[in-house]
Amino acid sequence: MPMHASVEERLARLTVDQRAAATAPPGPVLCVAPAGSGKTTTLVARIAWLIDGIAAPSSIAAITFNKRAAQELGERLDAAVAPLGGSSRTVRVRTFHALGREILRDAGLSVEPLLDRAEIITGLWPDVTAAEIGRLDTAFSRLKLDLGATAAEIATDPGAGPIAQAFMAYEAAMSERGGLDFDDLVRRALDTLEADPVLLARWRVRCGHLLVDEVQDVDRSQLRLALLLAAPRHRIFLVGDDDQSIYGWRLADVRRVLALDAALPGLRRVDLQVNHRCPVPVVERAVRLIEHNRERFAKVVRPRPDAPGSLILAPDPADEPARTERLLRSWPDDGRTRAVLARTNRELRAAVIAALALGEPFRAPSVDLLVEHPALDGLLARAADDTDPQDPLLVRLGALRRAVRSHGTETERDLATALLAWAPPYRDLASLLAAIGAMRTRLAELRRDDARLSLATAHSTKGAEFDHVAVVGMEVGRFPSGRAIAESDEPDRALEEERRLGYVAWTRARRTLTLSYDPAVPSPFLLEAFSRRELGLDEPAAPEISSSTG
Repeated sequence: MPMHASVEERLARLTVDQRAAATAPPGPVLCVAPAGSGKTTTLVARIAWLIDGIAAPSSIAAITFNKRAAQELGERLDAAVAPLGGSSRTVRVRTFHALGREILRDAGLSVEPLLDRAEIITGLWPDVTAAEIGRLDTAFSRLKLDLGATAAEIATDPGAGPIAQAFMAYEAAMSERGGLDFDDLVRRALDTLEADPVLLARWRVRCGHLLVDEVQDVDRSQLRLALLLAAPRHRIFLVGDDDQSIYGWRLADVRRVLALDAALPGLRRVDLQVNHRCPVPVVERAVRLIEHNRERFAKVVRPRPDAPGSLILAPDPADEPARTERLLRSWPDDGRTRAVLARTNRELRAAVIAALALGEPFRAPSVDLLVEHPALDGLLARAADDTDPQDPLLVRLGALRRAVRSHGTETERDLATALLAWAPPYRDLASLLAAIGAMRTRLAELRRDDARLSLATAHSTKGAEFDHVAVVGMEVGRFPSGRAIAESDEPDRALEEERRLGYVAWTRARRTLTLSYDPAVPSPFLLEAFSRRELGLDEPAAPEISSSTG
């Protein structure tokens, strides 16, 4: 049967490696897709190729890691499927959670209400800190998704520890509300399919050709669900990159993707080899960095030979706002997208200060600034009412901080400390209040969803790309995170995940990548990817590694 002209044209536009992946014979296939290698383009082409004479659209399902990826894949499928007389909506494009919800509904089970875990945790333990909420969240997910444990099973264990007891209390609160959480959508769907052969058979038909994106990010239950649906014919196409496995705290484990051949006998591996996104020096140094990891596939990752752009090393001993302001000024005024990336949201506050100083509109959806915190107004009111107006401003704020230390929340203590740090330039409380008001007005003017400048963590930009990227804080203890490594039960593996995070951050750049650091304490990752001379450690300054125009 001849190939449809639109599919033939689409395949012709692919590179040799992309076409080999898109047209791999149905069966268990692992497509290793490094950063910038065109994995979504390959996925769309494969689905079009399957529909063109191999499979009905209703028997194809694609599972993405998040809603944004599902939306992008669905939109791109519209153009690919329309010439074939179909609609992208006939192909199931879902996240794992959305697929689990659909399976449960098909089984006649309730999926409402969907409860917020953090809200339940704070209801049970009102004094819990944000960090403790995060630890409990991860622990509860591990019990449900990695271990498949239930509260009833834990209740039979007389030696259950505090985390297990907290999990039982959490599950009891869930039961009282008659709802479920996001983990339950996957966990219960898996249990229901395993217990109901008729339901399982029906969903195996609907997932006759199953495509799983970002397979390196799946947890144990998600992978089990995918493999259960694909069995026994195993017409499953898994796309991912072991070098971009950065969600260990969400129960991803790079060893899971490295061992897929044990779970899928006869697995065919097809590699995409070309990074089409990044300038040549960015690819070369990012690869040099990631090759220090031991837990990874041996692979070839090469740049597109004519990719223009540069990598710039920016040693700067100045304080963070000053060096970030210089960095923002260094970018060309070319109207292109740009991003400042950091290891944590807290480290992005200096970038906000720099953007404000330059009057540069910015996007920073996950950056919470203390000056915007609603509790700040209450503290300022206390400073006005509960301290002596005749005392100097610093004395008044010092008294406030002492009071908050004794009876305040963690947030109030942080805010009181921040107020003391902000106070020195102002002669009295009224002046400080006016400055805070002006800052809030300025933030409201410049914080915009349509801004070309994005301020984000490396974790949050996986899958994104920008013309100009600066990664700040490439220093000892910051990137890699000293805390993440120190708190890990497996510090060597935590260091490898931090290195993968660095690789992800560096490979977001389409035109220029700038690495900002204090030359007194350069990150070990810089020392792995560059020589000391290149880093400016043996000379006063470091030039661009290389550049090209275009």
